[in-house]
Amino acid sequence: MNIAFIGLGNMGAPMARNLLKAGHTLHVFDLNQDVLAELAQLGGHVSASPKNAAAQGELVITMLPAAAHVRSVYLGEEGVLAGIRAGTPAVDCSTIDPQTARDIAAAASRQGVDLADAPVSGGTGGAQAGTLTFMVGASAQLFGQLQPVLAQMGRNIVHCGEVGTGQIAKICNNLLLGISMVGVSEAMALGNALGIDTQVLAGIINSSTGRCWSSDTYNPWPGVVETAPSSRGYSGGFGADLMLKDLGLATEAAKQARQPVILGAVAQQLYQAMSLRGDGGLDFSAIIKAYRN
Repeated sequence: MNIAFIGLGNMGAPMARNLLKAGHTLHVFDLNQDVLAELAQLGGHVSASPKNAAAQGELVITMLPAAAHVRSVYLGEEGVLAGIRAGTPAVDCSTIDPQTARDIAAAASRQGVDLADAPVSGGTGGAQAGTLTFMVGASAQLFGQLQPVLAQMGRNIVHCGEVGTGQIAKICNNLLLGISMVGVSEAMALGNALGIDTQVLAGIINSSTGRCWSSDTYNPWPGVVETAPSSRGYSGGFGADLMLKDLGLATEAAKQARQPVILGAVAQQLYQAMSLRGDGGLDFSAIIKAYRN
């Protein structure tokens, strides 16, 4: 299949590589010339603009940093909707607010284009391994079209409902993730301050009612989980500034829905302070530094 793939950052580039490995022809666009050169060496065709890429595709996939980029890439003069043919499906895998996803889908629909939102979970490791979870907001028919292609980049492809619901699932999940990491950080730091061996404490938590992904797979205390970013200086993984962005999306959506997210707002402030300290590029589990001398 001819696929237009726009946005080749830390997540998009490995996703595109997996599609090339699966035998698809990719027409790629990004502002980073180095990654474009790399994808070209792997067989990708470099496009001059999102418009040019979309014109070549039987499917358009975008993976972009924020809502402003999604609006620009789809609605700009050299954007996707300026080049895409009517009847060509499109899927945006960026993490943005649900309303922007719906607005872009409405604009696409006016041109005879069905657009899905499909944010992902699994991080850069999942993108490289092709084990991502895709949370898809789309009609049942469009989901059926997209599922085989998404399955070549991910292991778990979930139909969440109509367009926009993928974003809802993603921000709710990451809201809980940010809160749970703060909770595990508090507990681990308190145990250490009171004098218990942190390995022992982690073992008890992970075999008791406090167990969660933030404790047993991604524990923020160095050395507890050897494969976690905390055991390599909090490098790699999911950046704190990205968590801050997602918590901001969640709290803003909650404000629009008049739904309280009290713990989410506290977590947002903690990650904001972390970013202001200059630690926004570290993995989000480095929030534990706020609890340690």
